[in-house]
Amino acid sequence: MASVIAIRSFFKNNQVKKNEKEEKNKFVEYSSYPTRREFLTQVSAISVGVALTSTLKASGLPEDDKYYAENGTMRVSMFINGKKTTLEIDPRVTLLDALREKLHLTGTKKGCDRGQCGACTVLVDGIRIKSCLTLAGMCEDKKVTTVEGLARGNQLHPIQTAFLKHDAFQCGYCTPGQLCSAVGLINEGHAKTDNEIRELMSGNICRCGAYPNILDAIKEVQSAT
Repeated sequence: MASVIAIRSFFKNNQVKKNEKEEKNKFVEYSSYPTRREFLTQVSAISVGVALTSTLKASGLPEDDKYYAENGTMRVSMFINGKKTTLEIDPRVTLLDALREKLHLTGTKKGCDRGQCGACTVLVDGIRIKSCLTLAGMCEDKKVTTVEGLARGNQLHPIQTAFLKHDAFQCGYCTPGQLCSAVGLINEGHAKTDNEIRELMSGNICRCGAYPNILDAIKEVQSAT
């Protein structure tokens, strides 16, 4: 009787081990497949690549080494403060990040990163834009002027001189964007009254409240032009 029980126990243990082994192999087999999140990530990456290639073809842009040095990057040439500069960047990089991280032109500030505060304002072909909302790849062959490029050597731009004269800043964080925006506003020539200047400068926030001084500085430069 004891021998029969021992035999049954032996076969039962072997069956349990066999089942455990099968379950383990099944788990390994399933785990080799990508998870739902991994799958969606891969599909998204492929979709972006296809969309980018299609856009280039539709725009008539060449898809050679001039634009793509390696997988996932593109080359962009632009004139930064009068100097031709070529960057090799991810197509998703904003002009703001290219200026700060690639060229180390940190005068242009990152504030809200949503185009609401104006701290990142620069001039592109003389027009003021929010660099945090502009892809660097969109600036091919364009002239980009940052706050570092307003002065001519030791000669300050008139708007910089006026800001100093009227004490049109306090902490200074928004000042680079205010300066570039003011230059753009004067170039546009639309603002004739105090209210029009305030309205057209409303995209540049000064948390220190130096608006009256900024207004006076802009009016002085306007009157001299």
